[in-house]
Amino acid sequence: MRIALASGDGIGPEIMDATLALLRASGALNNIELVPVEMGKAIFDRGETRGMTSEAISTVESCGLLLKGPMGTMSGGGGKSINVTARKIWNAFANLRHFRSLPGVRTPYSMAGIGVDFYIVRENIEDTYGSIEHQISNDVMECKRLTSAPGCDAVHRFAFEFARKSGIDIVHCGHKANIMKMTDGLFLERFRSVASEYPEIRTADVLVDALCMNMVMRPQQYRVIVLPNLQGDIVSDLAAGLVGGLGFAPSANIGNHISIFEAVHGTAPDLAGKGVANPCSLMFSSIMLLRHVGLLGHAARIENAILAALEQGVRTADFGDPTEPALSTGDFAKAVIQRLGQQPRHVKPVVDGVDHLTHRPPVKPDSIEEVRTFAKRPERVVGADITLDGSEKLSELAGSLQGIAKTTPFHLTMIANRGTQVWPSGSVYTDCVDSWCVRFELRTGSRDIQQSDVMALLEAIARRYTVSTYTLLRNFAGKAGYSLAQGQ
Repeated sequence: MRIALASGDGIGPEIMDATLALLRASGALNNIELVPVEMGKAIFDRGETRGMTSEAISTVESCGLLLKGPMGTMSGGGGKSINVTARKIWNAFANLRHFRSLPGVRTPYSMAGIGVDFYIVRENIEDTYGSIEHQISNDVMECKRLTSAPGCDAVHRFAFEFARKSGIDIVHCGHKANIMKMTDGLFLERFRSVASEYPEIRTADVLVDALCMNMVMRPQQYRVIVLPNLQGDIVSDLAAGLVGGLGFAPSANIGNHISIFEAVHGTAPDLAGKGVANPCSLMFSSIMLLRHVGLLGHAARIENAILAALEQGVRTADFGDPTEPALSTGDFAKAVIQRLGQQPRHVKPVVDGVDHLTHRPPVKPDSIEEVRTFAKRPERVVGADITLDGSEKLSELAGSLQGIAKTTPFHLTMIANRGTQVWPSGSVYTDCVDSWCVRFELRTGSRDIQQSDVMALLEAIARRYTVSTYTLLRNFAGKAGYSLAQGQ
């Protein structure tokens, strides 16, 4: 079996060395070939905006597995996040993270005797992480949020399959469908649909803001939580704070063909080269990799050794009893290695499984596959939302647009600014910026129209105004495929 290996940036090489030392000592790598690949800051610095070489991409695709250390993500301009790019191009659609109380890691919950043990399944490739952004006026930036039924189905089915395999009898769906009624509404709708295939598992849904409060107050009530991408990212970091920080949070990005296992914390450049970084996150992520490929016995043996070490006060400088000596990254790994074959005494040990290698390298598809949930549904074009860049007075803008539409099948029904209706009704207290969304809808009794009719309207408007964006309004199976503005 071959595994692509990217050590990462900053503290990445140090924690990767510690993790590999543990894997080698356990015998887990006896029948595994590690294939180094070039990814990360050095590749960005060479002008490759993907952050990885073409050779690296080819290697990962041939192996089907990638173990990676933390890699830097530039804020603002520059290349895209390599972490997000890797998950998206290889369709690693489900991000699985395990959050639990660990011996030797003091938190307010452990000191209060409250055990934390739950999983977050985060949708990994859609939502705002498409990074589809534009400047649409002098003052306004736009980011598109994409949610698909097949994407929702895939992550929900993974969450339920994982719960079933793990013997967990309840799955929660976190969402914000009370506000984002179409995108998060679809996420919740597909959760309920997929849940019907797993009658033995109880379900509940919770608004993401209430979820954050509940996790802080009563984290023990949750076992598996499935969330959209951005919400899942934020909630995952909150969850890490409950158990001692990101240094203890393993992460697996699971796809149908390619899966990525990584430490999700930062590169900590201020610690790089000092040999003091905590390798637990990457060690636990490597255990998830072993379980993913069927090496259950090796995974249990390594995990029990880590738990035994933590229980006995083995620590790096960022956690544990300050009266106990803090070990270097390498010495921490040696201390765990010394405990291979031991089990923790005060927490439940992991039950040994049987090694049965299940991983097979992916067979490369002939072409990109289109996935669908719904059959083609009847649709009808009913209008358009058109975003205009301009600073014309609202009353003059409305009058001008009504005149332009006079000889068309459409009439102006609404003008919104930052999602809030300001015409034909609204409040004078609504501050407006220089980007207007104008909605034209089909007049009552008008003939059925085609997109070409909308384009004719768009062309007429563009003769006078700068059109930033345009979105076709359609009904699908008689249901409006667009939302109302606030206040509409």
